[in-house]
Amino acid sequence: MRARRHAAMRFFSGFGLSAALLVVSAAFVVSSGAVEVFIDATRGSIQKIPIAVFPFQEGLSLNGQAPLDVLKADLRRSLLFDVADLEKLGIRAVVNSAPDDESIRKAGEAGWTIQVWGAILPRDEDAVMEGTLYDYNRKEQVGGKRYVGNPGFVRYMAHRFADELVFHFTGEQGIARSRIAYVSEKDGGKELFVMDYDGYNPRQVTFDASLNLAPSWSPDKRRLAFVTYGAGRDPQIHELDLTTGRRRTIVDFPGLNITPDWAPNGEELAFTTTKDGNAEIYKVDKAGKRFERLTDHWAADLAPTWSPTGREIAFTSDRGGTPQIYLMSADGADLRPLTYKDRHGTYNTAAAWSPKGNWIAYVCRDDRRLLKLCVISPDGQQWRQLTTGGSTDESPSWSADGRHVAFSSARNGKRDIYIINVDGTGLERLTANGTFNDDPTWSLP
Repeated sequence: MRARRHAAMRFFSGFGLSAALLVVSAAFVVSSGAVEVFIDATRGSIQKIPIAVFPFQEGLSLNGQAPLDVLKADLRRSLLFDVADLEKLGIRAVVNSAPDDESIRKAGEAGWTIQVWGAILPRDEDAVMEGTLYDYNRKEQVGGKRYVGNPGFVRYMAHRFADELVFHFTGEQGIARSRIAYVSEKDGGKELFVMDYDGYNPRQVTFDASLNLAPSWSPDKRRLAFVTYGAGRDPQIHELDLTTGRRRTIVDFPGLNITPDWAPNGEELAFTTTKDGNAEIYKVDKAGKRFERLTDHWAADLAPTWSPTGREIAFTSDRGGTPQIYLMSADGADLRPLTYKDRHGTYNTAAAWSPKGNWIAYVCRDDRRLLKLCVISPDGQQWRQLTTGGSTDESPSWSADGRHVAFSSARNGKRDIYIINVDGTGLERLTANGTFNDDPTWSLP
């Protein structure tokens, strides 16, 4: 049983990153010459920033994906930048701490007026990554960053630099340092794993040789709430502290206790329990002491998801005869349907509210009776199918910028984790380890 599907940082904190990585330069200078970015929250359309990323000087032997490739992939994935293909422009910059004047000029005259370069060099046992932001129109450096840390964290430094660029031009946090928790088969059980948002550095965080399902990030990114099945007992909701490894029980009512979801303020957890005989939605304070019942109906009410304001909850119910998405206030009042079988089909489940509040993603069923992802505005006025193809797509979870959705799919034979842009483009497979991967949930940056 998969709880979420069928029921309808501290980054690298375990490795002590705060001690291993130190930012030692000033923040980017915000200048009047910064490129404007226009983001339409309804259509998701973006006027992208043209940016040229020159080769970095590298004085270290680094394993894995080159930091420059990480940085460029992050910028493209943000959907905010149009990253130049320097080779197609005929630019072969000398790899140094800065590109030569001719390369800068060629890129600038070709329209790539925002330019980035840098270096990754050794310093004693550490690695130093320096990044420079240059405005060709103003003919001057407008910002710079320096990161110092263990060479094993160079990839993280590249992610951080990408996020700094996003913040410089938009004032919003980038997602390159966010993580995705998910469920993977391991030694006959299903365990929780955490990976970088781009699929790198997977790390197992539970070791129960049992069933651990439906992870939900706390807003501080330190903890995961999840469903765990132990031998001889009903499923409980536990919390795992990713910093200390400590684990505690939050909900252990008789019957099923499933589909946890943290409130945006981290003070409450919404979940589903069958302790009353059928599936109802409750919420509990973070201490696991004060419970409040939110639904009271003979039908199954499942899979709550909080709005970003914390004032509303979307959930799945079959109270109208078929599974549909409903909305209610956070105290259970003002309950009303969002999807309708005559308009949106007879099967709509597993809602996930976007962090910007403008969309709710959910699992729908297409004309071939295949499970797909759809998105709908909270007022019900806008709706569209997000994924296509001949596979089943489930378990949607949003990135913090509201421009991407992670989900699970068997489109390549085995179930894996994918991400897709909210406009249906940019499909990317994150896991490919030959086993079962499901239930992704995306952290804040």
